[in-house]
Order: sequence, then C-alpha cells, then structure tokens
Amino acid sequence: MPGRSTVAIHADRDVAPSRAVARPIYQSAAFAAEDAEAFARVAVDRRGHDFYTRYGNPNHAQVAAVVAELEHTEAALVTASGMAALTTAVLGLVSAGDHVIGQKSTYGGTASVLLNLLPRLGISVTQVDQTDLAAFGRALTPRTRLILLESPSNPLLQITDLAAVAGLARAHGALTMADNTFATPVNQRPADLGVDLVWHSATKYLNGHSDVSAGVLAGSAELLDRIWDVALLTGAVLGPFDAWLLLRGLRTLPLRMPRHNANGQALAEALQDHPAVAKVHYPGLVTHPQHALAAQRMSGFGGVLAVELAAGFEAAEAFLGRLHYARRSASLGGVESLAVHPASMWRGMLSERQIAESGVPLGLVRLAAGTEDTEDLVADVLAAADSLN
Repeated sequence: MPGRSTVAIHADRDVAPSRAVARPIYQSAAFAAEDAEAFARVAVDRRGHDFYTRYGNPNHAQVAAVVAELEHTEAALVTASGMAALTTAVLGLVSAGDHVIGQKSTYGGTASVLLNLLPRLGISVTQVDQTDLAAFGRALTPRTRLILLESPSNPLLQITDLAAVAGLARAHGALTMADNTFATPVNQRPADLGVDLVWHSATKYLNGHSDVSAGVLAGSAELLDRIWDVALLTGAVLGPFDAWLLLRGLRTLPLRMPRHNANGQALAEALQDHPAVAKVHYPGLVTHPQHALAAQRMSGFGGVLAVELAAGFEAAEAFLGRLHYARRSASLGGVESLAVHPASMWRGMLSERQIAESGVPLGLVRLAAGTEDTEDLVADVLAAADSLN
C-alpha cells in the first residue's frame, strides 16, 4: 500500500482526469450532458461531480478521493465548513425521538449542536465524560442512534478510547462519528479503530494555510449517500476554487504534520514546569493522564496544546498580548502559530453556565503551533510566560 505522501499526491489521479499536471479549477455551476440518456443518469447520481455543483463538482470529487484514502474509508463528502459537515451528518442520521450521546469536553460549536440545536428538533442528548468508558455504556438507551466523539478534544486535549466506544456502539446498533480535526489522518485513523464516520474542519490542518473554510466527512458510501441527500437540501456547498485550494493543501499534509507535532511537543515540555503555568494539557506529555492510551492509538500528538495560567482570566489575556509569533485567532492548523482564549471565544456559542459545565478553566489558553522554527516558538512563549511573574 502506498505511503501517505504518495496517497496525498496521487489518490485523485483518475477523478476527472486531465493532461494538466496541476488540477484545473472547475469554476462552473453546471455541466452539460451529451444526450438525454446521459442527462437522466447524472441527474440522479448521488455524490456525482458532473451535473450541478450543488450536487458535486470535479474539485469536490478530487478532495474526497484523497481524504477517503488517507482516512482508510470507502468514500468522502466535501462541505462548506466543519460545522456544515457535522450538522448535515446529524440531520441525515437522526430524527425526532432519537437519542444522541456526546462528550462533555468538545469543540464549542459541537457542544452547541448537542445542547441547543438537537433538543429543539426533538432529539434527546446525553453528555458524558469521555475519559470514562463505562459512562458511554450507561448512557446508551434503546433510542440511541449516534455517538459523537472527538479525540483529542478541543480545547482540553482529552483522549477518547475510540476503539472501545465504537465496539460498545456497534453492539447496541448505534453509529459513531469522530471529529479527527486535531489529529488528522497522519496521526490517527478513527475508521481503523471501528468508527463509522470521520469528520474534519478542513479549514484547519487539511488545508493548512488559513485561506479556506471547508469541511469533509469520510465513511461508507451507504452512510454518505444518506447524508448527501440532506446536503443537497441544505445547500452547504463548497465553492470550486476553495475545493481546489483545499486539494493543494492536502498535497503537503504528510510533510507538515511532523513539524506541527514536534513544535507542539516542544512547547508543552517547555511550559509544563514554568512558575506562571498551573497545568499543560498535551497528550504527548508523560504527565498527561491518558498519555499511554494516546501513544497506543496515535502516531503523533499534534500541534495543539492548552495552557492553564496560574493567575486566571486576566493572565490569559496578558499572555496572549505578549506573544510575538502566535497571533490571536480562533482557528488553528495553518503554517502560522495561533493562540486563543477559549472562555472568551465561546461566549458567542454557549452560555456562561454551559462553558463552566464544559470544564474549560477561565485561565486556559489554546496554543496551535505552526511550522515555524522550533527554537523561535519556544523562546517566544517562554518570554510571554516570564512576563507574568
């Protein structure tokens, strides 16, 4: 089987083949058919790419081919954002009266779907501590249809035993869906662990250059066909040019992730004993309570770490203001380092009570290490931390 870089460069070679070495941009809203028979065929082709761009586009299909092979899944589906991937999938897989299980430590947008959107649609939700495997078992009911997972979690970097939860779900006839944004298929393949669906905010590492908003789902063709039916109605379609940029970013994902991994590890090790720091959350540290599980399930630990400043909310804001290389931004996964204060960012998505219940400390800063030289990043964050004493 070819390696990850070979897959990233060549997996889409047979999708809309062209003599051009660089993929063309199919900046077209619609595609013509040769005759009535061909038109009738493409008009009903699920996840096709040569009828109407809301249905699919050659650039979408090329991204899907690469992501599916990287994630070891049968197929993939491209959407306009990571949240579009999540909401479209959930709407395609559950209905009023069903039950969904989610994690307590998860991305704020995912938490808002669980706490604010699904109950309005008549779907009941239970959130569990994902570090407690037994909690998933206790939460399962005869109406449970879907378990939403995220590992490592945003922003606390907690690890979920994806293989064990997938086994529990399968035994009860429920589906599992894992957010693999932080890990990427370079560091972790949830499908290999038994997870049914994988989703990404492709805005992050998959694109890698902070110039695209996109999402992607990977899984079986049967499940993605069900989700595509909803995607067709919601119209959460990615533009062809953005899909082309995402494809270009995917080409170098296996080259970029080792540097992100190395920088994340170096920052975590440099900050863990600093007097201004109360705690560093990073699964690559041997002090992380789930380090052994992370080392078993992942081949790398990613570029994101969370740092609790000992002096709380004000210290977090001061620390961010003193960083030179890491800019204050809500995103992550680009070649440039970014940093954010989650308690401030999530106030637009969650109530104060919901933020508190998520377990996110007010003094927590999320650092997303880019691909800068390691020694420069370490010196910068240490100088910012030193200024707090």
